[in-house]
Amino acid sequence: MPDHRPFISLATDFGAAYTGICAGVMYGIVPDATVLVLSDEITPFDVREGAMLLRQALPYIPVGVHVGIVDPGVGTPRRPIAIGTGRGDVLVGPDNGLLVPAAEKLGGIVAAHVLENPAHRLPSVSSSFHGRDIFSPAAAHAARGVDVAEFGPAVEPLPLDVPAPVVAEGELTAPVLYTDRFGSLVLGAEPDDLAAAFGPLEPGTPLDAAWTVPGGTGRDERIPFSETFGGVAPGRPLLWIDSSGRLGLAVNQGSAADALGLAGTTSITLRAVRPA
Repeated sequence: MPDHRPFISLATDFGAAYTGICAGVMYGIVPDATVLVLSDEITPFDVREGAMLLRQALPYIPVGVHVGIVDPGVGTPRRPIAIGTGRGDVLVGPDNGLLVPAAEKLGGIVAAHVLENPAHRLPSVSSSFHGRDIFSPAAAHAARGVDVAEFGPAVEPLPLDVPAPVVAEGELTAPVLYTDRFGSLVLGAEPDDLAAAFGPLEPGTPLDAAWTVPGGTGRDERIPFSETFGGVAPGRPLLWIDSSGRLGLAVNQGSAADALGLAGTTSITLRAVRPA
C-alpha cells in the first residue's frame, strides 16, 4: 500500500452496531487508519445491490483497502477472499461476486487469494460473524502493508450472478439489479444497449415497458425516456440513465416500486412504440 496514513472503507448490510464492531477491530490492529463507513444500509442479503454500490462508489474513494460484506453464505464453504486491483486497491469480502464489478472498475483483478492465514484473523472465528473475525482483521493487515499473497492460496473469484441484457431491434430486456431507497429500479443495461435497440433516443420519447410480478401476472406501462426527473410531472414514471451509467426506472418524487407494482420483478422489457 502507498506510504501514507492507511485508508479503509467499509460497506455492509449489517446496520450501524455490527458495522461499528468491524471498524473497532480494524482500529485495534491499525490505530492510525482512516476508516470510512461507506454504508451500513445495503438491503440485507442483496449481493447485487452491494456490488453495484461498490462499483459506483470506489472509483471516487482514495486508493486503499475496501471491505464489502453482504454475505448470505456466511458459515458455508463459500470462500473469504482478498483481491488486488490494477489501481493498487485491495478489496476484501466474500467470494460471491460482490467484489468483482468494483475490481473491474479499479483497473481489473491482478491477484486474488483466499483468507486462510490464521495470523491475519482473530484468534477465535465464529460461524456467523466473519465480518468481525476474518474480513476486518484481513483488511487491517492489508492496510498495514501485508501483501494479498500472504493471506492464502491464489483463487479465481466467482463472477456476480447477473443476466446480460437482451438486445433486439426495437426491444431491450434488462435484469433488475436492485431497488434503491427511493423505490427506483436500477437495471442491468447501459446507454449503448439502449442505442443498439432503439437508436438515438430524444428526451420525451415514449417506450412501452412490460414486466411480470411474482405469481405470473403481467403488467405494462408507457413510459418516456428522460434526462432528468424533472422532465416528467410529479408522480409520473420515467426511464433515465442514473449516475452510475445504468438505465433506471423511476417516478418523479415517488416510488416506482410502489406506484407501478414492481416489487419482486426480476426483469423489464422495453419496446419501441409502434404506429397505430
